[in-house]
Amino acid sequence: MSNSRSLKQWLDAYGESHRHPTNKLIHWICVPLIAYSLIALSTLVPTFLPADYLLFTNLGHLLVAAAFIFYWRLSPPMALAMLLFGLLCLWLASWAKLSPVPLWESALSIFIAAWLGQFYGHKLEGKKPSFFEDLQFLMIGPAWLMADLFRKMDWKY
Repeated sequence: MSNSRSLKQWLDAYGESHRHPTNKLIHWICVPLIAYSLIALSTLVPTFLPADYLLFTNLGHLLVAAAFIFYWRLSPPMALAMLLFGLLCLWLASWAKLSPVPLWESALSIFIAAWLGQFYGHKLEGKKPSFFEDLQFLMIGPAWLMADLFRKMDWKY
């Protein structure tokens, strides 16, 4: 699978192993939780970039920026929507740091529980997760959900 696929081709390929209603519901819960947990965990890693790059003070900022570039190549409207989601995750992670439970502990727990949910959903589906075929599908899962929201609002992506 190459990077030359269109967003529609990526979404259609991803959708082939996400047809079971319970698996779809599980993905609506677990995919955003996995994305949040990865971003939250990555905010704990400083970047040590020069002062000119203060916007990117931790790995979470760089992860959201890199995702934006990935999605922009596929669809600018999708990239903007995913950027908003990424910024929401960064904001939630900053609030979670105020919790008495350490962020690494809560985010790691969410990550593990959400992946267990994902694998259960794929067991119901009877198909392996798409990322076993191509790791880029890890980026397509969140976009697949966002695309569904776009369709429901009759927005073009």
